[in-house]
Amino acid sequence: MTRWVGMSRLAGWCLAALLAGACSSDKPKPTPLESITPQIAGRLVWSSRIDGAAPGLIVTARDGEFVVASPDGTVLALEAGSGRELWRGSAGARLTAAVGSDGRFAAVVTRDNELVVLERGQAGGPKWRARLNSRVSTAPLVAGERVFVMGVDRVVSAYDAIDGRLLWVLQRPGEALTLSQPGVVAAFNDTLLIGQGHRLTGVDPLRGSVRWEVALANPRGTNEVERLADLTGPALRVGDVVCARSFQVGVGCANARLATSLWIKSVGGVQAIGGDAQLVVGADASDRITAWRADTGDLAWTTESLRYRGLSGSLVLGRTVIFGDAEGQVHFLDRADGKTLLRLPTDGSPVVGVPARSGNTVLVVTRNGGLFAFRPE
Repeated sequence: MTRWVGMSRLAGWCLAALLAGACSSDKPKPTPLESITPQIAGRLVWSSRIDGAAPGLIVTARDGEFVVASPDGTVLALEAGSGRELWRGSAGARLTAAVGSDGRFAAVVTRDNELVVLERGQAGGPKWRARLNSRVSTAPLVAGERVFVMGVDRVVSAYDAIDGRLLWVLQRPGEALTLSQPGVVAAFNDTLLIGQGHRLTGVDPLRGSVRWEVALANPRGTNEVERLADLTGPALRVGDVVCARSFQVGVGCANARLATSLWIKSVGGVQAIGGDAQLVVGADASDRITAWRADTGDLAWTTESLRYRGLSGSLVLGRTVIFGDAEGQVHFLDRADGKTLLRLPTDGSPVVGVPARSGNTVLVVTRNGGLFAFRPE
């Protein structure tokens, strides 16, 4: 559920749901699934469960493993190929955001606004905790022995991953309203990337000073709600190019090395985009899927075969574009034209967040807490 900071809870819920098409009594029915003959091989390689999964409590994929956070505070590292548990820790409280990990440290945020950092192989509980000043819905970023946290107010804090020492806080004049759903916090070479409103901002990770900013959308409107255009995460990075969706406004790409905008497309939608060096792919608010050419933003193809099916964020892998839907189906589309190549089921509950990839294994998480690892071939 999407909410705004700066509005009443009730008003924020109703307006957000209306924009997402969820409050209407005459909401269109999901497009019936077409019968298909699989055009590629693919199979479930393993499955597991966690204690439920709220949107955003998904996965960090690193070096042949998936790091997963359960809403109850459990953090697991699973071998990507087999699902074997590699290590386990606990924050000791329920969580509000996804896990961030660099392989050694794993960082999560609790409902009590505590940043909790666990160290791989360390027994006896968390390595350290730090009290935060606002609620967090974006996964912390762990990089360079630092932990970067962005609140729903878009204030960014940096901590020493070893001892929890606060290093700096970046608070800039913000928008009247911001989204309390996952935003953009990512690493690019020696620069920290954060989303602030519709802008992608490059920050010095050592000092917290702003180096540059680039607009990834063109917000329009006569009031704060209409102009709301927060970047929604996770961002897509391929080489020097970083792309992201701006909530219900557009999709844009920038060259982060040159700090220049490449292209912006006005298109609605709330879920994260996916892609690679050739394509950027995402679904709009009606689940119409569009693929753009990564270098120019020109239209590559579009399909309406999965409209109103409650699609997840997307992942591009090999010749496939992968989406989950609200009925737990995982769709493997042909990257050349968007036609369905393969469809595989999960547990029947909605696929949440964005499919994660480690090597040629794809992991999706369902709202009922199912972990399903697939391998298209």
